[in-house]
Amino acid sequence: MVIGIGGAGGKLAYQLDPKCTVVNVSETEMKKLGTESKILASVHSVRGQMRGSRKDPGIGKDAFFSIREELLHRVEGELVICSTGGGTGNGITTGLLEALSTRERILPADKTSFALILPYAKLEPAEFIDNTINFLQGPLSEVIDSGNSGNIFLFSNRLKFTSRMSESAYNQAIIDSLRDYYAVPEKGEKLDLLDGHIDYEDFALFNAKPYFNHFTMFTFDPAEDYEKQLQKNLNPYLLPPENPIEALFLLEIPSNGDLTAFYDILEFYAEQNVTPVYGVVENPRLKQPRITVSMLYSRKPMELVEDFNQVSQKHTQAKVRKSLEQHVPLPKLEVNLKKEAQKEAREKGANEEDIIKVLQRLGKI
Repeated sequence: MVIGIGGAGGKLAYQLDPKCTVVNVSETEMKKLGTESKILASVHSVRGQMRGSRKDPGIGKDAFFSIREELLHRVEGELVICSTGGGTGNGITTGLLEALSTRERILPADKTSFALILPYAKLEPAEFIDNTINFLQGPLSEVIDSGNSGNIFLFSNRLKFTSRMSESAYNQAIIDSLRDYYAVPEKGEKLDLLDGHIDYEDFALFNAKPYFNHFTMFTFDPAEDYEKQLQKNLNPYLLPPENPIEALFLLEIPSNGDLTAFYDILEFYAEQNVTPVYGVVENPRLKQPRITVSMLYSRKPMELVEDFNQVSQKHTQAKVRKSLEQHVPLPKLEVNLKKEAQKEAREKGANEEDIIKVLQRLGKI
């Protein structure tokens, strides 16, 4: 089962699986989705319950404690989807990650994977960037160090903005790629096996490892260098991967296709001291070979934080510049207080010398 936390996470989870569980502090947002499985996290104010977390992860984190035990039970062995920029997804997931980090060793079958939607730092609000920085360097880093999470998928909003995609098109692209990836074990069991082996158990063990996961899929040309093809076809919705620690691939061959094509792929990973989990199957519906590949890497969240910090600093500098540009200089008024006092005294019929003496005693002239 898929669990969607917050507004963005709920929408994505529902698109991926209409039987998903959605978690939110806003009843209004949850009512927009047709799923029957809903968890309402309580906040202290009625307005907060209706309006959500308003970009404040503190509200989401406080609300987590009202559903702590239920949520910890629901996420066992499942995929959690949330956005790191807002308040509800970030805050509730922060509470969840902190709780997982403090647990005793979690069995592989019970580990939770996380699909995180990161803001595009160059164009999204500074609050989203700051929320994400705190999330990456705090709870996400801790759960990775504890070893108590499964794979972590780092999706980025970059392509949504640079390609001017609508939110629905962008969400659908993420969902389609996740569906393709999670179809690997089903294909491994249903299609005729030619070499290797990937079943549900192999796939679950791979996804139970606490590393970042970059997966992609593309038409494979046996006559072309595999590494070049891989680099040309990295998943544009995920952050680019580092050197893989582990890998998994499923190669689908058309009927009467070249079975030996997978040797080049194995050699590529052997050069990186990686022994992949793999399967080669016959898919009579294809005209060309197709590969789905996943690479696990261990780039530290602190390195990701540095990327976001650089952009966050640029956001701050831009705000300061804009503030300075909008500052309206006031004209400097040159006032001779003695002359003004004498003028005022004449108009009021007062003694000019007495007023001058008073101003001199006060140190005004």
